[in-house]
Amino acid sequence: MSASTLSRRHRIRRGALITALTTCLGAALVSCSNDGQDGAELAAGQSAGSPAAAGRLSVLAQQAADTGSLGVIVRVDSGDGKPVEIAKQAAWTKDDHRLAAGDRFRVGSNTKTLTATLVLQQVAQQRISLDDTVEKWLPGLVKGGEHITIRMLLDHTSGLGDFLLTPEFLPSLTGQEKRTWTPQELLAITPEQDPPTEPGKTYSYSNANYEALGLILEKATGSSLAELIEQKITKPLGMKDSFLATDAAWPAGKRHATGYEPDAKRLKALLSGAVDLPEDVGFVGPRRPGDNIDTAAIDPSWSWAAGGMVSTAQDWQRFLTALMSGRLLPEAQMKQMRTTVDAPEEGGAYGLGLMKVDTPCGTVWGHTGGLPGYSSEIYTDATGTRSVAVFTITNFGIKEKKAATTNKALVDAATCQMLGKPQPSDSPTG
Repeated sequence: MSASTLSRRHRIRRGALITALTTCLGAALVSCSNDGQDGAELAAGQSAGSPAAAGRLSVLAQQAADTGSLGVIVRVDSGDGKPVEIAKQAAWTKDDHRLAAGDRFRVGSNTKTLTATLVLQQVAQQRISLDDTVEKWLPGLVKGGEHITIRMLLDHTSGLGDFLLTPEFLPSLTGQEKRTWTPQELLAITPEQDPPTEPGKTYSYSNANYEALGLILEKATGSSLAELIEQKITKPLGMKDSFLATDAAWPAGKRHATGYEPDAKRLKALLSGAVDLPEDVGFVGPRRPGDNIDTAAIDPSWSWAAGGMVSTAQDWQRFLTALMSGRLLPEAQMKQMRTTVDAPEEGGAYGLGLMKVDTPCGTVWGHTGGLPGYSSEIYTDATGTRSVAVFTITNFGIKEKKAATTNKALVDAATCQMLGKPQPSDSPTG
């Protein structure tokens, strides 16, 4: 879900395992590597959606797939009704699935933006206050809840740690143990931050924050989270390919992307010097070429309000543009959502379920997501007119140096194309 995979933006540390496995707080949008041709073309007057620019993006997508990303879906909507859609994959992955731009995908912690939107809708209706304490809504469930507010849950300043690396949960995360976790059970095993942090003081990403928010939403409305998502978001917006996962199953008759992660030996080597993984810790699933594991059957339902949504690039761009253009929240709540705290490890700042990321081509808003086998970055411009989605069918796999470089180049180029700017050309892709 995107808490932290080996966030390409994060420093590699113990928390990086969290980042890598659940949030995949995506690649820092730094300069994209290319030969400079696209910048010259756009500077000469060609639009970001021109065949030349789209062709260059397609080349970068295939390069990323062939150097560790394994497969990528890119969708760029410049707001002119002519989106660019690209799906590229490594040759061997075609034996499992022919990737298409409309495939369903586990979008991980992008779910947090949706959960935050539901909370702020309740704030607008005065059912919930951002200054309410967690203890008011979930008495006795969260340690220190009398000092933690809903606002702190939303912007990750609660002081709560994350449950992902606990001995109780790690086997479920990797698929070694098949267990259905309730949000209450996950909050019960959530540790304090190390070192302890006073609520409201410091940003520290935690999936536990959004597990608590899901429970508060259900208590405040009397509806299940899945019902709220359908009633308030997916049905009104016509998001027919989006739903909250309740188990590992993919709906029959619908296309979905197959995700992969490095096997246990390769994973341990990838994290060497940063996280000392036990020998037996690895993802469970069918073995695939290149020391990879098919992780599509690992149950993501534990991620729930923090990262449980399945969607498509088009569906999620529809949601994010509706949100950022003011269709889902009143102006006052949009202002609250965009009020940020410093989050340098995310490449910018974090609002209420929303990332603000500064890129070479301008500031974008959105979120990132990561679950075993699935990594995503979805952004819009400030007005919600333009949007971009980059889906990658591995999460840990893009930690390797070459894979990280080409994936960053792709995300950066797609983001610049979305903003109508020349693709950066000051760093090599090779």
